[in-house]
Amino acid sequence: MTDFPGIIRSPLSQSFTQDGITVSVEIYKIEGTDGWTLELVDADGGSTVWQDSFATDADAFAEFSDGVEQLGLEKLIDPDDDDLATVH
Repeated sequence: MTDFPGIIRSPLSQSFTQDGITVSVEIYKIEGTDGWTLELVDADGGSTVWQDSFATDADAFAEFSDGVEQLGLEKLIDPDDDDLATVH
């Protein structure tokens, strides 16, 4: 049987609501690896995952915060075609 590596969840992971939209902000990494993953999970179970990893969980959370400030939560989880070049 193969042992699977553990997932380390950041304490910065949390629920976030803006303009009536709530997402679960998930920041995690696989045990024994470098790089944190940023994922947003909406109420319908839809997932938005950043392709690049982050050096720290704080960097991942800062990317999320900057995106919300610049684009808004709705655009982060459902970007227009024009936004794809600038988001995640």
